Amino acid sequence: MFKTPKEFINNWMEKINSHKIDELLQLYNPEAVLIPTFSNKILSTPEKIKDYFYKISSHDEIHISLHEKTLLVHKIEESKFALYGIYCWNLSVDGELLSFEARFSYLIDISLKNPILHHHSSQIPRML
Repeated sequence: MFKTPKEFINNWMEKINSHKIDELLQLYNPEAVLIPTFSNKILSTPEKIKDYFYKISSHDEIHISLHEKTLLVHKIEESKFALYGIYCWNLSVDGELLSFEARFSYLIDISLKNPILHHHSSQIPRML
C-alpha cells in the first residue's frame, strides 16, 4: 500500500488534518492496539479506536505536524518498520488553540491494506 514509512506517516497526518477519520481508521489493522495521546486507556478494538478519533476530530480546529528531524525509522523485516519521533497536536479547546507535543511510536507493515499494528503516543512530560 505504501512505498516507504515516511509516505505512511505523512498520509496518517494528512488524514487527521483533513478530518478524514473513516480513511484514517482504515490504516489501523483489526488487531491493532492504540495507546493514545489524550486518553489514559489502552484501545484494543476497532470500535474503541473509532470512538477515540471521532472524539478528537470533534474539535473545530485540529492539526498535527511532524518534527522532521526527530523521525527515526528502523526496518524490522522486508515490509515491517518501527517508527519513532515527535509530533505536535494543535487543537481548539473551548475556543482557544492549544498545542501539545507528543512522542510517538508505530509498528507498521506497509505491505498490508491496514498497516498499523501498534501505535503509542504520549504527551511529552515536563522535565524535572
